[in-house]
Amino acid sequence: MAEQKTSMLLHLHRRPWFWAFAASALAFAATYALTAGSGSGELLAATLTFATFSAIVGIGQMFVITMGPGNVDLSIPATMTLAGTLSLKFMDGATTLILPGLGLALLVGLAAGLFNYALIRLLRIPPIIATLSASFLYQSLAIWWNRGLRIKPPEALSDFTTGSVLGLPNLTIIGILIAVASWVLLERSLFGRWISAVGQNTRAARLSGVPVETVKALTFTGSAVLASLTGYLLASFSGGAALNMGTEYLLISIAVVVIGGSSIAGGNSNVPGIWGGALLMFLVVSMLNSYGLGAGVRLILTGTIIIAIVAAASGRKDCA
Repeated sequence: MAEQKTSMLLHLHRRPWFWAFAASALAFAATYALTAGSGSGELLAATLTFATFSAIVGIGQMFVITMGPGNVDLSIPATMTLAGTLSLKFMDGATTLILPGLGLALLVGLAAGLFNYALIRLLRIPPIIATLSASFLYQSLAIWWNRGLRIKPPEALSDFTTGSVLGLPNLTIIGILIAVASWVLLERSLFGRWISAVGQNTRAARLSGVPVETVKALTFTGSAVLASLTGYLLASFSGGAALNMGTEYLLISIAVVVIGGSSIAGGNSNVPGIWGGALLMFLVVSMLNSYGLGAGVRLILTGTIIIAIVAAASGRKDCA
């Protein structure tokens, strides 16, 4: 029995997502110790809530990155802002328009994703340039429609996004459901095998009959739709859409993919690791804030911790 437990632990620590969750637990313990255990429930709730936003956009980014080198969606922050701005302005505080507002936000994501792919496919623009260029357009549209106003979400929607069930934030439940659906799509569906095949060798995938361009179109569209959903939820949670609401999620969406164990070279993705990375990103910043460190020091230490986690995971993978 003891040998079986040891074997299970050895097998577990070789999982790509293990180090992200282990580091998250250490960061939580450090913050908990600093506060002498006070406010631990509030810290846990805040961690789960804010990690949800990072996890959702991270899952969308993971799908894109899985398709191989050069594939990254830099339009995520602007898509979040545009979707949040348009949906809240459309609802204008009316409870009856909550679902139509959600539909509008998702349509914004659908249009943004298709436009991103059109730039890549029709104009032969590299994904990193196409999505960056498109982000300026989306951000400009958000500025034009927002006109400096901060429209509040419907009260019922605000209550839902800040509420919880049995201590688990409603937003976290949504994030977990999206993660489970994404895992099933990647690990148990033909489309998931197609994405991995494209990321491992695009030419070989095309020769074997994989509809490469269809996979790319659906992947970029899916990333934009998840970004727009996040924008809708974040704007509703924070009491209104702000023009800089998506800014921090550009690097976070990429960082959680790398920290979570997905291959930046493509062909290998890891859904559980996205959640581990999202939890770690929030907890590290929260821990450093608790120690009263300046912004510059926080950035340096955050980068150092991320590098250490990625190096530890890579080292274990090489030894496996």
